[in-house]
Amino acid sequence: MPEVLKAPLVVEFPFTRSLGPVQSAFLTGLRERVVLGVRTADGRTLVPPVEYDPVTAEDIRDLLEVAPTGTVTTWAWNHAPRRGQPLTTPFAWVLVRLDGADTALLHALDAPGPDAVHTGMRVRIRWAAERTGAITDIACFEPHDGDRAQPAGHKGEFEDPVTGIVAAARLDYTYSPGRAQTAYINALSGRRTVGERCPSCRKVYVPPRGACPTCGVATSEQVEVGPRGTVTTFCIVNIKAKNLDIEVPYVYAHIALDGADLALHGRIGGIPYDEVRMGLRVEPVWTEGSRYPDHYRPTGEPDADYDTYKELL
Repeated sequence: MPEVLKAPLVVEFPFTRSLGPVQSAFLTGLRERVVLGVRTADGRTLVPPVEYDPVTAEDIRDLLEVAPTGTVTTWAWNHAPRRGQPLTTPFAWVLVRLDGADTALLHALDAPGPDAVHTGMRVRIRWAAERTGAITDIACFEPHDGDRAQPAGHKGEFEDPVTGIVAAARLDYTYSPGRAQTAYINALSGRRTVGERCPSCRKVYVPPRGACPTCGVATSEQVEVGPRGTVTTFCIVNIKAKNLDIEVPYVYAHIALDGADLALHGRIGGIPYDEVRMGLRVEPVWTEGSRYPDHYRPTGEPDADYDTYKELL
């Protein structure tokens, strides 16, 4: 049985957004230890607040304060906290309907174990020691046996409102390719590029996916393509990527390898970025120990005729 390949992958980027009046007031309120909701035309109080009524789609701007105490409506135990989660020890994810609200807020509950958590339990907000105007200003919820807290009646007006936020979006996962992509990756380690031919339409797809995206039938016939190819389309990259040691500007292109019916993407090097063009003939450049081409460079051949690659755009 062939080796099952797998690798940890991370997709991460900073997400920057500006805030409208409702979200600005909500996050600024958290900074000031105030929880604000928004009242709809039919009298419901929504927490977290939204800018449009989910029933009527009308603008809603009527802010009002709710209590920092509330009731758990449902929960799930997290036995293995991950990087960036609110607590580093096992905790419960809970939906909490704060006193005065008609909807529930998702956050973490600090509890000694799942036996200590139940629907209907009373909880209160544990505020973060340092607050900046973000949902993390609520450090977590904690069990509460005291009286219901009474809000002060804050209306959401602040001298120094939060107008924008930067949230780090991150996805950690383990990727395992299937049979077709495993064969493709193994071939690359030998500096060969292998695709698969559809038994129906006879097109060769690189990288292979194990099935024809047009006909929907399984593919198994392996076909070696390239190594040379043709630039079909490209873009000039002017923003430097994190952890990528490539000076900008550089060119990223779709490259139709000879014998393939699908263009793959790769970086173009060995030529000034403003001289890259559609139809440019290129070949792969490998670095020592690499399992895939570092980039593609011009072969010196005449440019390919447009009619030879127009169907691959």
